[in-house]
Amino acid sequence: MEETESQEIIQEVSAEDVFIAPSIHEKDILAGVSYTHCSPIPEILKDDISIECVLGVDEAGRGPVLGPMVYGLLYLPLTQHHTLLAQTHHFDDSKVLKPQVRSNLMQAICTPGTDLYRTCGWATRVMSARDISAGMLKPAGVYNLNAQAMDATIQLIKDVFTQGVDIKEIYIDTIGKADVYQKKLERVFPTTMVTVAEKADSLYPCVSASSVCAKVTRDAALEVSHQAYSSSDKSAGESKASGADDWGTGYPSSSKTVNWLKGHMDPLFGWGNECRMSWGTAKDMLEAKGNGIKVEWPDTNNDEQARRMTDFYITASAMEVDDEPEDELATWYGKPIPASTI
Repeated sequence: MEETESQEIIQEVSAEDVFIAPSIHEKDILAGVSYTHCSPIPEILKDDISIECVLGVDEAGRGPVLGPMVYGLLYLPLTQHHTLLAQTHHFDDSKVLKPQVRSNLMQAICTPGTDLYRTCGWATRVMSARDISAGMLKPAGVYNLNAQAMDATIQLIKDVFTQGVDIKEIYIDTIGKADVYQKKLERVFPTTMVTVAEKADSLYPCVSASSVCAKVTRDAALEVSHQAYSSSDKSAGESKASGADDWGTGYPSSSKTVNWLKGHMDPLFGWGNECRMSWGTAKDMLEAKGNGIKVEWPDTNNDEQARRMTDFYITASAMEVDDEPEDELATWYGKPIPASTI
């Protein structure tokens, strides 16, 4: 577990000038809305939609307390799977590639006229921190992260089939037990060969390429969210040393991330849409003594606390003998209706 997280933290070091791909929808990111972006069908498939294709799926940002988790998908003709991706462009697991290399590869995928643009189609599902937490914190029927990830994967693949692309092989980096995940996907896509494996992003070039799509999109999404805070700090006239408000990798094990959370925590609301409130780091910080404001909500399912409509009525005689000064808060939404007038 520690080795996996260490690799993911290395992956979080972004390029100085990260490429802003078309998959960055700034308004949705700032609003905490999850969304899907699909590229146009590549030129080579427009000419012949019957070409058999291979498809890969991978994610970026599963463990951080800050920012979205992004699922990336990439497909291309089977005949060019290894020659184009591995031999020509040297795609590999995005954790192995340097940040600037990842950014440059993503830019090539998105730039008209390149061989990657003509040959490859891609898509991303940006799962916002707000929506991840909302699912995990549901009072009943918890929507855990594995279930959310699986649903995102299945929907991304379905979207490609809906476009008419002939997908013959699917390769996916595993969630949990590979054999269980694979059997479920085989039931959903019975006519396609499905392979789910650990470290698939190192084994299959299409998964490597999809991990690049996911990672570069997440990097840019973090930049968008961070700039919003930087702008608000400047408008408020706050003077900070360069990099002092940087939130680091976004992982709970990062001291910069923890310090940023402490410095930007609202005692009542916590943080904005960029924070996964369901993560232990955020919950512990809010619940620590002297940090957050404790709010107790009434139990509406408790019969003893349940109120009847007539509880809000008073008799006319009670109104006549009540000579005490009117409580402004008690009549904030209007005065009770005397029962005799109903």
